[in-house]
Amino acid sequence: MPEPRLRRDGLTRRQILGLGGAFGLLTTTGLATAATLARRPATTGAHLRSTAQLPPPHRVPLPIPAVLKPVATDGTGDRYEIVQRETAAEILPGLTTRLWTYGGTFPGPTIEARRGRSVTVTHRNELPVPTVVHLHGGRTPAAFDGYPTDLVLPATWPQAAAHGMDAMPGMDGMGGGAMADPRAVTSRLTRDYTFPNDQRPTLLWYHDHRMDFTAPAIWRGLAGLHIVRDDAEDALGLPAGPREIPLMIADRAFSADGALTYPSLDPTLRERPGVTEPHLAGVLGDVILVNGAPWPVHETDAARHRLRLLNASNARHYELEARTEDGRRLDLVQIGSDQGLLTAPVTHRTLPLAPAERHDLVVDFTTAPVGSLVRIVNRLGTGRTRDVMAFRITRRPAADDSRIPPTLSTDLPDWHRQDAVRTRDFAFRAGRTNGGHGWLIGGRPFDPARTDVTVPLGDTEIWRLIADVHHPVHLHLVGFRILSRAGKPPLPHDAGLKDTVSLRPGESVEIITRFDGHRGRYLFHCHNAEHEDMGMMANLEVV
Repeated sequence: MPEPRLRRDGLTRRQILGLGGAFGLLTTTGLATAATLARRPATTGAHLRSTAQLPPPHRVPLPIPAVLKPVATDGTGDRYEIVQRETAAEILPGLTTRLWTYGGTFPGPTIEARRGRSVTVTHRNELPVPTVVHLHGGRTPAAFDGYPTDLVLPATWPQAAAHGMDAMPGMDGMGGGAMADPRAVTSRLTRDYTFPNDQRPTLLWYHDHRMDFTAPAIWRGLAGLHIVRDDAEDALGLPAGPREIPLMIADRAFSADGALTYPSLDPTLRERPGVTEPHLAGVLGDVILVNGAPWPVHETDAARHRLRLLNASNARHYELEARTEDGRRLDLVQIGSDQGLLTAPVTHRTLPLAPAERHDLVVDFTTAPVGSLVRIVNRLGTGRTRDVMAFRITRRPAADDSRIPPTLSTDLPDWHRQDAVRTRDFAFRAGRTNGGHGWLIGGRPFDPARTDVTVPLGDTEIWRLIADVHHPVHLHLVGFRILSRAGKPPLPHDAGLKDTVSLRPGESVEIITRFDGHRGRYLFHCHNAEHEDMGMMANLEVV
């Protein structure tokens, strides 16, 4: 049978239907459908179905990631060591799962940092493939930002050629041929990453960022938390100690023997990047993990709690709510966003959370009866993916002296339209690459040797972003403010300083930022990890 004729957008009808969900609808029916989808977000991606026996919800205790201890300290900073290695863990009760980990755990250990006090982490790669570490949301010098071709090679990996990636297997960028990067900096076995932490206190996260293979590496477990704190935040009186809880939410799928399921074209992650055709729009699992546990439960008291949420899923979006057993919805009081505290609290009943976004919330369990459950649910989920986790209220507290002050911070940047020296437009869409179908920014797939945007250090710019389907767009180095969404004012959850913005199907968003901090080569990209691996990244040069 002859190959189906190409449409004008470069995809066959068979390929379009294979992309699934919102993508197929958008490409076949146009932006009118996209506008409809934007009013009620749909799913971008395709589901994997677990064949393992899955536990009932709210039976597995919620793990809290361990805080990593420094191996050395001095007057200006702290030094840590992390070994990247494969390990076995019991994620589903009674089954063993092989994971790629930071320090032997998923999530990896949490790094607690202080504002202005540098952290240096020595990463040792004992995995069978190269790795790259990116501190997501960090104001990091370019040498330590985790550019996708700046690889840490395992001991037995072939040596890179003199000009970067041209001798490296598996670095074709979905583009049909090796992509040379003359600026790539590779090392063998270990690399030091130094993070100045010269930024507002917030929840960051570190994860693998290897060219073409970010999605399966994160799926296998290469993710951990990095929290920046300062004295001003400590003095606010927010819930702290055991009532401050980090929550890394991620979906996965499991085979009958407990192994992670993922549709890689090359399961060794050594040669051929990409996923099977039904999952080109993104991979969605049917098991919701929180801190690495399936639909967990956390026993606690009836008091205010600070919940620090991260969506570490590859492609899944959430719309979260907290619901008591008698059907009441508790307020989700947002106090912070990706890049730290808001100016003032914002109260929600439901709250969307796109891949790589973070929300800092206070939830008051005071009115929940002792012995009852407060369920965190995902209104965008169906079946088992509607459940996320639960809190079991076990006691009344002796005291709760925490508070939510009316003013949380006074240091948010005050950028205005008239401050911008230029405006740029970027379209995030599906399209053709040299080697097949992929995901493009401005009509072009990623090329590490090409500079896409050059910005003088200190310039303020407005970027207008438009999407075909869901694209959570992430800028490295800088935070930004959202000016408008679909030509209207930002939504309540858009408040504060962001580093990732969720574009819904057919939607345009304006953001404003000042490119300060460091010079060098950085990225902006879609944080649907499958889109990222298939070309949806671009280079940003700050000069």
